[in-house]
Amino acid sequence: MDLLFLEKALVSLFITIILAILISKLRSKRFKLPPGPLPVPVFGNWLQVGDDLNHRNLTDLAKKFGDIFLLRMGQRNLVVVSSPELAKEVLHTQGVEFGSRTRNVVFDIFTGKGQDMVFTVYGEHWRKMRRIMTVPFFTNKVVQQYRYGWEDEVARVVDDVRKNPQAAKNGIVLRRRLQLMMYNNMYRIMFDRRFESEDDPLFVKLKALNGERSRLAQSFDYNYGDFIPILRPFLRGYLKLCKEVKEMRLQLFKDYFLEERKKLASTTRSDNNALKCAIDHILDAQHKGEINEDNVLYIVENINVAAIETTLWSIEWGIAELVNHPEIQKKLRNEMDTVLGPGVPVTEPDTYKLPYLQAVIKETLRLRMAIPLLVPHMNLHDAKLGGYDIPAESKILVNAWWLANNPAQWKNPEEFRPERFFEEESKVEANGNDFRYLPFGVGRRSCPGIILALPILGITLGRLVQNFELLPPPGQSKIDTSEKGGQFSLHILKHSTIVAKPRVC
Repeated sequence: MDLLFLEKALVSLFITIILAILISKLRSKRFKLPPGPLPVPVFGNWLQVGDDLNHRNLTDLAKKFGDIFLLRMGQRNLVVVSSPELAKEVLHTQGVEFGSRTRNVVFDIFTGKGQDMVFTVYGEHWRKMRRIMTVPFFTNKVVQQYRYGWEDEVARVVDDVRKNPQAAKNGIVLRRRLQLMMYNNMYRIMFDRRFESEDDPLFVKLKALNGERSRLAQSFDYNYGDFIPILRPFLRGYLKLCKEVKEMRLQLFKDYFLEERKKLASTTRSDNNALKCAIDHILDAQHKGEINEDNVLYIVENINVAAIETTLWSIEWGIAELVNHPEIQKKLRNEMDTVLGPGVPVTEPDTYKLPYLQAVIKETLRLRMAIPLLVPHMNLHDAKLGGYDIPAESKILVNAWWLANNPAQWKNPEEFRPERFFEEESKVEANGNDFRYLPFGVGRRSCPGIILALPILGITLGRLVQNFELLPPPGQSKIDTSEKGGQFSLHILKHSTIVAKPRVC
C-alpha cells in the first residue's frame, strides 16, 4: 500500500511540475506580476522562505522587494502590501474587489468552510451575518448596557489580586485571572452567564478547547500541506485532531450554552421585558430562517476566538509595557489621581477624560498589534493593485504592524512612547483614520470589536494602575517581552509573572 501511494505521488508530482511550468509560462506572458523571489515549479517560493510567514519575516522581504511583492507558495499566490497607499487601495478604494477572505485547510475545518462571519467570502452571506452580529454585540447601546458588568469584573480582579499574598511578594501570572475576566465579559453579553472562578469545571474545559483551537489554527506547521496539496496526506493526523477539537467545541457550545438559553426562553413569557442577551437575538434570526443552527454555532466560535483572545493579548501587552516603563506607569497613575481623584475607580465614561490612558492604549496597539497582518483578504477575480496584475483568488496580506513601525513613517517606532500621540501623531486614532495605523483594520472587513475592545482595555489597565504598582519579579529589572507570532496573531511568548504591590490611596 505504501509503495502504491509513493508511485501515485511521484506520478502526480511529475504531472504537477509539467502543468506548473506551462501555467507559469502562460501567466508570465499574460500578467504583469508584482516583484518577488524567483519561484521554482511546484514548490514556488516555499523552499526559500519557509512556513513562518510572520510580520517580521515579511517585513524583511518588503525591504528587499518593495511595498508590494508576490510569493508563490506552492499553488497559492500570496501578495504582501506594506505601504499606507497600497493598504488604502486594498481596504478602502478597492474594498469590494479585495473584500473576500482566503481560508486554509485548518480554518476550513474550524469555520465550516466559511459558515461564520469572519472568514466567509464577501457577498450576501457576509452582509447578513455582519448585520445579525452587529446589533447584539457591536453598538454603543451594547457598551452602555454592559459596561457596568465590565467594571464589576475588573473590580473582582482587583479584589482577588489584593487577597493573594503572593501577588505583592513574588508575583503572580496575572494573565490567568484576566483570562477569566475576559470570558466573563463576553459570556455576560453573549449568554448572560459568568464563571465564578478559574476552577469552574466548565470554564476549565472551555478554556482548554479554545486554547487548543488557537494553537492548531495559529501554527505555521501545517502550511506545507495547504500550499502544496500533494503533500496534504502527511497532514492527516493534524487535520483529524482539528476536526476532533472543532466537534468537541461546537458540542460544548450547544449543550451547555445554546440549549440552556433555548430552555430559558421557552419558559419565559413572550411579553417579558427583560433585556435580551446577544444569543437571543441570534436565535431569533435562526427562527426567522435567516441563518441556520450551524451559522449560530460559528458565530459563537468567532466570538470565543476573535473577541476574547485578541483583547486579552492586548491587555497583557499593555501591562508588560507599563511594568517595563515605570515612568509611564507613574504618569498614567498621576493623571487618574488628578482627573478623577485618589481612590475613585475609573469607569467607562471616565476613560474618555483621560488622554494619557488613551495614548497608552494606542501605543500598545501600535507596537504590539494583536493581529499584525490583519485577517487576510482575497480577490475573487483578477484585479489591479499598485500597477500590477493580481491573479484571482490571491491571498492579500496587509502588514499593518510594519505600517505602524516603519521608521520612514514614524519617529523612533521601536520605542514605547505614548507621548507621540500628543506630539507628532496627535491626530491619529485607532479607528483607521490614518492608513499608517490600522490595529482594527478599516473598511468593509474591519474588526467591529473595536467598540468593545477599547473601553475594556481602558477600564482594565486603568483600574490595575490605580490599585497597584506593577513591577517585575524580585531580582529582575524588566519582564521578557519576546514575541510569539502566529498565522494572524501576535502575543507575548512567555506569560509574565507580575508583582502587584497594593497602593495606599
